[in-house]
Amino acid sequence: MTAPTKPPHHSPADTVSGPPAGEQPPAATTDPATTDPVTAGQASGTHLHSPVIDWFDDHARDLPWRRPEAGAWGVMVSEFMLQQTPVSRVLPVYEQWLARWPRPADLAAESPGEAVRAWGRLGYPRRALRLHGAAVAITERHAGDVPADHAQLLALPGIGEYTAAAVASFAYGQRHAVLDTNVRRVFARAVTGVRYPPNATTAAERKLARALLPEDEKVAARWAAASMELGALVCTARNETCHRCPIAARCAWRLAGKPEHDGPARRGQTYAGTDRQVRGKLLAVLREAHTPVAQAELDRVWHEPVQRARALDGLVADGLVEPLAGGLYRLPLT
Repeated sequence: MTAPTKPPHHSPADTVSGPPAGEQPPAATTDPATTDPVTAGQASGTHLHSPVIDWFDDHARDLPWRRPEAGAWGVMVSEFMLQQTPVSRVLPVYEQWLARWPRPADLAAESPGEAVRAWGRLGYPRRALRLHGAAVAITERHAGDVPADHAQLLALPGIGEYTAAAVASFAYGQRHAVLDTNVRRVFARAVTGVRYPPNATTAAERKLARALLPEDEKVAARWAAASMELGALVCTARNETCHRCPIAARCAWRLAGKPEHDGPARRGQTYAGTDRQVRGKLLAVLREAHTPVAQAELDRVWHEPVQRARALDGLVADGLVEPLAGGLYRLPLT
């Protein structure tokens, strides 16, 4: 998530103030099945924007992709890297990446394998290939500049609705609903009164996010960044710190007594012993090697031959590994 840490402070005219002193906020339903997202958003948004944005002005983390010098390319790189990966792991790789490839054309001039190599142990390395593909397209279609138009961003390879909206909002200050896991959790609790959002983003969530957007474009971009940061730092998945929350007094979930989650079981992430772990071990060998690697060397990274072969076949199918004659493998050149 990206946005300048300390922009010029928004004026009262740029935000929507909360209810007058002594006035109670509108009651919020705690049944998401009967909540109309547009109505809920319109009723709640006017009382949420100012406190959340003011909180963000005071508490936003100073992260490199939020600084003006990061530019749209720095924002895009951060958005790819931060998907399912914590900030602490992203920071060193991000700095090295931008030092090596400060513009999309710099990355596009290298092989996809070099992007995979530089990705290191961030995980989900297909993101590296997608970012490389986006850099090539930006270089070929947009003269090396990350486009500001949402539709053009969405047309880039590897760019989905979330990333297109995030880059347009955080890099160019546009008015878009930016829905990541943190934002979805904040909206689920504050507006619809449930502990967790659905496992996958729903149409109702998108309607709610659009209804909550401030009308002013700059304020909307600030709101997108602020609500995301609130979910990352305060309204966390576990051990939320409601006493630090600027909208705790208006949070539907808290006002309802914090009911337990009664939807489908939350999916936990496992790693040890999975194909994903084996893929990571195979890729680690190939990243360290600057010449093709023999099958026998790859065989040493995992004891179970069937799982090892399945993981290697998956890497080849995903374009992360290129097989060569004679049982040799390397990171992709094209």
